[in-house]
Amino acid sequence: MQRVIDSISEQLAQSGDQVRRLFHGRGGLFEGLEWLVIDWLPPVAVIRVYASEVPQPLDPVVEHLMAQSQVGGVVLQLRGRGREAQSEVLAGDVPEKLVVEELGLRYQVRPLQNQNSGLFLDMRPGRAWVRDNASGARVLNLFAYTCAFSVAAMAGGAQSVVNLDMSSGALSVGRRNHQLNGIAGDAITYMALDLLRSWSRVRRQGPYDLILIDPPSFQPGSFVAERDYRKVLRRLDELTLSGSRVLACHNDPGHSEMFLREMMASEAPGFEFQQRLPLAEGFPERNPEQGLKALLYKRVDA
Repeated sequence: MQRVIDSISEQLAQSGDQVRRLFHGRGGLFEGLEWLVIDWLPPVAVIRVYASEVPQPLDPVVEHLMAQSQVGGVVLQLRGRGREAQSEVLAGDVPEKLVVEELGLRYQVRPLQNQNSGLFLDMRPGRAWVRDNASGARVLNLFAYTCAFSVAAMAGGAQSVVNLDMSSGALSVGRRNHQLNGIAGDAITYMALDLLRSWSRVRRQGPYDLILIDPPSFQPGSFVAERDYRKVLRRLDELTLSGSRVLACHNDPGHSEMFLREMMASEAPGFEFQQRLPLAEGFPERNPEQGLKALLYKRVDA
């Protein structure tokens, strides 16, 4: 576990008390530790184990974490595709809710939540890009979850943002995230809808200058990427104008960048590939194709 402890020390030193991944075993650079990741939600460290049980004792890691002055508690979460996550406090004091900071913006998270804490840390470069490029834009934030993209867009001077997600609970946290950053007003819309059945309502709010697409890769009953991503992409023409941009994201390690690029070429040929955003610091990948794919496109047809 010394490799894990060394990574924790390095990443904590660089965190500046902002959210950060402390150890990224899933990137494949730490042989035998692919099952382990550790996230920093100050002052709580969340150990995520992608296995049915813990393969190796974590006592040295927990002891090292609790010896750091900035760490107030440690959570263990057992999770993985096809199983219900389970969380427990291993040490210290862990509140139900925390307010954390990233790039000067504040977000509410739940370190004990059994699936996702409320902020996807690997999307940090995406939120930074949106903040830097949303000035004056009418933004559509699909699969908005807790609206972190919306907060970044409004902080960057967006004209308006429409946030759409099936979960009204997630959107409620999204409202709170805007409030935490002093963002309020009629420029922000929240729509608790099933996107694939609500195109007419989404279209009425448009057209949009920037569309953000960050769906779950696999959520049976609501969205399965292999089947449903195409349904979203083929609607882009009716939601945008020439010059509009799309940030299409996908986080399934089983799909390469070409999974998205081929679908875009097939379903939205009027959009030209611009760039792939870099991976977040703290998320090293042996094979970058297994990391988060965040691809920027621009509509170039007349």
